[in-house]
Amino acid sequence: MEKRKRLVLRSAILFVLAAALAYTLYSNFFANKERVKVGSEAPDFVVTDLKGESHQLSDYRGKGVLLNFWGTWCEPCKREMPYMDNQYEHYKNLGVEIIAVNIAESDVAVNSFVKQYGLTFPIGIDKDRQILDEYGVKPLPTTFLIDKTGKVTDIVKGQQTERNIRDMMESIKP
Repeated sequence: MEKRKRLVLRSAILFVLAAALAYTLYSNFFANKERVKVGSEAPDFVVTDLKGESHQLSDYRGKGVLLNFWGTWCEPCKREMPYMDNQYEHYKNLGVEIIAVNIAESDVAVNSFVKQYGLTFPIGIDKDRQILDEYGVKPLPTTFLIDKTGKVTDIVKGQQTERNIRDMMESIKP
């Protein structure tokens, strides 16, 4: 009788391990992690910037939006943020906005970063990572180009050059 209980217990443990392995393999190799795709409508969100102003994506309809996800610890982000700011000065007058969404860092860390690099575009903090999850962002930096109708026209991962950023902003100019 004791042997039978051990057999059932071992079989149950083996089944749970096999199910966990199957789920892990499925989620890593077969499940589509990209939630927002090129051509789809950009999910609406509200983020509060460092000045306390709310930015709702849908309020920017009629303008192009460069939506950038980043972190202060991210070296490629550190290199591309000044390029974004340089282009923002020119393109904001042409109907292109930048919304930079920091991933769940402290206000102090983000403020220090913004001051260090002299950034002027709106920067919000996604404190609970809801926007990050909604967009399925991985890795940082990731940039979504959103046209004046609210559709995603491109998803760009990794660090960009200033020329790339200029070309991206030109592509979503209304």
